[in-house]
Amino acid sequence: MPLSEQEQRLLDEMERSLYSNDSDFVATVGTRQGRPNYTMVVVGVLGGLLGIAVIVAGVIFRQPVVGVLGFVLVVAGALFAIAPPRRKGGPAPTASKAPRSTGSRPGPSAGSSRTSMMDRLNERWDRRNDGDERR
Repeated sequence: MPLSEQEQRLLDEMERSLYSNDSDFVATVGTRQGRPNYTMVVVGVLGGLLGIAVIVAGVIFRQPVVGVLGFVLVVAGALFAIAPPRRKGGPAPTASKAPRSTGSRPGPSAGSSRTSMMDRLNERWDRRNDGDERR
């Protein structure tokens, strides 16, 4: 089934928006800066090996609680080994999750020189719906 003209225009606009915002998305999310923390990798591997040894001990002594503890050690070791390196001097991760209390739509000059991608998408959506009076 072919797309209508309005749907085709909307799809083209979405594609252009995706291509123009893709570089911003990759720059903020996709990069992993810094060297890997080898201490965390070593601690994680040693924790995983210790967890495997505890699992084997739980099987030998027929103690399920010890086996579960070994499994927890293996999972914790894996998480330590693959944890991303922490950035020094960056903003706190919880600072960006503060809810906004303003009732109006934020604009580019609403307190910061740079708006988030979601704010820009919400503004475009609102402008598109305000301009479309047929619904």
